[in-house]
Amino acid sequence: MKNKSLLSVLVAGGIIMAGCGNTEDTKKEEKPATEQAQQTAAVDLTTELSAYQQFALEQMDHFLLDTEKFVNLFKAGDIEGAKAAYAPARMYFERSEPIAESFGDLDPRIDGRLADIEEEGKGKEEWTGYHKLEYALWVENTTKGYEAVADQLLADAKELHALVQTVEVTPDLMITGAVDLLNEVSTSKITGEEEIYSHTDLYDFKANIEGAEKIFEILRPKLEAKDKELVVALDEKFKAVDDLLALHATADGGYISYEDLTEENTKALAAAVNQLGEPLSQMGIILE
Repeated sequence: MKNKSLLSVLVAGGIIMAGCGNTEDTKKEEKPATEQAQQTAAVDLTTELSAYQQFALEQMDHFLLDTEKFVNLFKAGDIEGAKAAYAPARMYFERSEPIAESFGDLDPRIDGRLADIEEEGKGKEEWTGYHKLEYALWVENTTKGYEAVADQLLADAKELHALVQTVEVTPDLMITGAVDLLNEVSTSKITGEEEIYSHTDLYDFKANIEGAEKIFEILRPKLEAKDKELVVALDEKFKAVDDLLALHATADGGYISYEDLTEENTKALAAAVNQLGEPLSQMGIILE
């Protein structure tokens, strides 16, 4: 993409990527298992875990309904209608992706890009999900021949919806989930690599930020008890990202094409995400 080299430099310098997680894992391994268990048990997050599970369930309810709407439009051959339904439906999935990703190959079946499939040594014929239908709509400008892919997407959405009803939400899933959502933004949304055909990346960007922000809001009371300054910092950094995204919103509640962003726009968004990453990674203090 046009800004990829610039953004890669910005992102590499700021977001808490895999190295940070490995450091934390090393620290955990240095503690006896019993000490870790006692430490976690000392923090009662029952209310917060329940709230996040309810949020995920609501998102999955909407995701299934909107995916069914999208598939019906697609199979009816309504190209413009399917295009309009595409990005809003995906936002529900992107907000709750930490939970969606916990079910084996369902996430790549629903959300896998062609580049992901090829990296695994698979061919285009094994590609399924939203991005394959994105390709059909925006590149081939057709729905013909993709009916089976649309049916499989709806079947996978139904399976995911059913599995989320039974998911066990843990403190780790919530806290690392917020960081993972931000990493999603930094590695693909911010560079325009996620939606390379439709260029609807800002919808995904916004949804990932909203998902991380929801986790922060749920944990806010516990965080304020530990570190009020951290909460103030997170409020400021989330607002900075949200304000920048609002500059690119459209009158109908959507977002402009990623291709319409200038280098200055993407540089500002990348910097704001990086500045949010560091304080967001500190939310684990609630388990201390």
